[in-house]
Amino acid sequence: MAREAPAAPAALVSFTEPESIKRLERSKHKVDFFHLANQFESQTNKAFCGPASAAIVLNALRVDNAAIARPLDPTLLGEKDRALLPAGFEPLFQRYTQNNFFDEASSQVKSREQVFGKPRAEGEKRDGGIQLRQLHGMLAAKGLDVRLRVADGTLPDATIKAELKENLKTANDYVIINYARPVLGQKGGGHISPLGAYDQASDSFLVLDVNPNGQQWVWAKADALIQAMRTPDSVENRGYLLVKEGPAAQASGTK
Repeated sequence: MAREAPAAPAALVSFTEPESIKRLERSKHKVDFFHLANQFESQTNKAFCGPASAAIVLNALRVDNAAIARPLDPTLLGEKDRALLPAGFEPLFQRYTQNNFFDEASSQVKSREQVFGKPRAEGEKRDGGIQLRQLHGMLAAKGLDVRLRVADGTLPDATIKAELKENLKTANDYVIINYARPVLGQKGGGHISPLGAYDQASDSFLVLDVNPNGQQWVWAKADALIQAMRTPDSVENRGYLLVKEGPAAQASGTK
């Protein structure tokens, strides 16, 4: 995807500024923040903002759920390291990573190779990265309850804002947003990250940017963030996902 030039600064407030702490302290919509921050990880490469956001949310929902079998990631340990360990000892934790996010089910929606640009079939054009609708399908393949919201003309600003605020003040559900950085005055193009909180006094949302190599966590004005989601991607506008545990896991007594 072509990188867009940044627009005028949208009054972003970095998470490292004193004003950010004030906003978080007084926020009434920050239940999600603590769970997401505890599981936060940076994207491992420039194409993995979607997998990074997904891994954070999956771990926030499931890392404490003994009823759900979480995967290991054997790519985290080399053969030389494993050869030094006692026989039968497994040093890896059961948790989601940006690598094991691509299992058989999610790869039916989009595979790791396709994220890096491999065409689905011979003769088809490359479709690198992950579109929001594709991430929706990949998370649903994990058994999660995922609602896709495309920020087009049928979805009013007031509805978007109300849904985001409601999610951020309730436990065990999360928001993943897909937005265009330039609308917020940032360099780059389309991006995906979780939302952490909303502050009523400043009317701003906390974006937990999964690329801290390039951008910090920031508070963005609600109207600017919504406009950043109302931007065209490959086939439709960007938007957001509302994510919670699926019915099968809920029936077994999990979150």
